[in-house]
Amino acid sequence: MQIIENIIFDYGNVIFMIDFERAHRAFTELGVNDVGKIFSHSSQNELFDSFDTGKITAAQFRDEIRKITGNASLTDDDIDAAWNALLIGVPKGRHELLLQLKRQYNTFLLSNNNEIHYKWIMQHLKDVHGLENNSGLFAKDYYSHLMGMRKPNPAIFEFVLREHQLKPETTLFIDDSPQHLITAQSLGIQTELLTVPDTLEKLLARRGII
Repeated sequence: MQIIENIIFDYGNVIFMIDFERAHRAFTELGVNDVGKIFSHSSQNELFDSFDTGKITAAQFRDEIRKITGNASLTDDDIDAAWNALLIGVPKGRHELLLQLKRQYNTFLLSNNNEIHYKWIMQHLKDVHGLENNSGLFAKDYYSHLMGMRKPNPAIFEFVLREHQLKPETTLFIDDSPQHLITAQSLGIQTELLTVPDTLEKLLARRGII
């Protein structure tokens, strides 16, 4: 049995549930053709990468969406609503589980995120769960748009390992994207792929973590 001292969690579909199909439908309704070619679970074009790494602002992102659709009359709210359509929420008991794990392990959040999603999520946490943010649930929470780098770039994993002096061999990374796990594995980190209909609770029980 491999020893686990540290756990790094992805956010989307590991802790906070999302649905890419909802965003695809919403963007199609805005007039974006072939949405899957520019934005999907497995890959996305440079616009979304730039937004995830904070290289462009929300205003610049919206302007690029207007160019893609050829519809300059789209409002900020129209675009934000479509982009946020994939966000669902946190399953019941998930935050309590994270607090339990925090008492037993060094836990971290490592999320590919962006300015618009981050704002919506923080408001959702406050309105629905009475939380100001995720910081109390982990030793440290990290977001790509605030770090200037995103998964699966090795640099983002190396930063977290170095910042907290974590040994890769005693660190478990849980994500729903295979391409992110490949990078983590190359650095010697233990990994688990979490995909529907599996749940975080079931995965952790199988690993003997809870």
